[in-house]
Amino acid sequence: MSLLFSSYTLNSPRGPLVLANRIVVAPMCQYSASNGEATDWHLMHWGNLLNSGAALFIIEATGVSPEGRITPACLGLWDDRTEAALKDKLTRARSLAPAVPVFIQLAHAGRKASSATPWNGGQLLAKDQGGWETLAPSAIPQLDGERPPHELSKDELKKLIADFVASAKRADRIGIDGIELHGAHGYLLHQFLSPIANQRTDEYGGSFENRIRFPLELFAAVRAAYQGVLGIRISASDWIEGGWTPEETADFAQRLKPLGCDFVHISSGGISPKQKIAIGPNYQVPFAKIVKDQSGLPTMTVGLITEPQQAEDILQAGDADLIALARAFLYKPRWAWEAAAALDGTVTANERYWRCLPREAQAVFGSVKIGQR
Repeated sequence: MSLLFSSYTLNSPRGPLVLANRIVVAPMCQYSASNGEATDWHLMHWGNLLNSGAALFIIEATGVSPEGRITPACLGLWDDRTEAALKDKLTRARSLAPAVPVFIQLAHAGRKASSATPWNGGQLLAKDQGGWETLAPSAIPQLDGERPPHELSKDELKKLIADFVASAKRADRIGIDGIELHGAHGYLLHQFLSPIANQRTDEYGGSFENRIRFPLELFAAVRAAYQGVLGIRISASDWIEGGWTPEETADFAQRLKPLGCDFVHISSGGISPKQKIAIGPNYQVPFAKIVKDQSGLPTMTVGLITEPQQAEDILQAGDADLIALARAFLYKPRWAWEAAAALDGTVTANERYWRCLPREAQAVFGSVKIGQR
């Protein structure tokens, strides 16, 4: 039997959440919000991916405050207005798709905020171009020559925790099934973890124990306020000498476990333009294996996983529990259908699409037989 198409259970204080298969649509920024509000682009995008056959869909990095957005066009969940817009678009998208659990990635971009959209260069925006003051653990810019971020005070750290907690409560009201905190790709929580970005001299910087202190405090606060599935995405390596390491990631994950962490999502990179990534198929899978083996937490792996047998082999080897795909789903929105046909699995699909399958792939919907006219 295919492991990719076997069920998997994520547990939380609220109870078990059963996923129909091991395929996850990873969060992907769309840079299509209006003042933080979800738009018709999100309705189309979410509806499409909720019809993908994946067992879990994670909404893109969503700012817990206006200044926490990566770009002025990023999604937010910080007030009644952004909550209502997100609820409206998500409810409508869900009504047009099979029942699929939905998580949201709550995020603060830190020193990488106030940036232009990728197709406009992605550089830090000047204040007269719609930019704003960025925040970080230390007043160290992401790129040489950029204006430095504001170094966060201890009172401001408390405000940040309150922002994450408030957004988590809003996500709960909307009916989101789980939350992923964004601790990867050079954004704020990753900035605290990495000695490249965090050069504080107080109890939140310096040693490993100090650098993980704020992310652990924030996680614990969200856990206390939110009883659904709660996990975190972590960059397991900075890919730069003197940076954050896979071994530290595994240690960090072990510290998260007793705080009520339900899963970890392992990625890498993003803290520095000087990173040297050994990119290739499965390039992040070894990191996931280290974290899974040492923490025992349910573990997602992601990154250049594009073929069904490739995903199956990762699971069969015990290197991860769940397979997350991002751009592969943008290119092939029905990737999971193709995987089911290749691996003799089944998916749930909207009946309006049943007749689209090639005759040799009809078994993808299990016992459902689609008539031809």
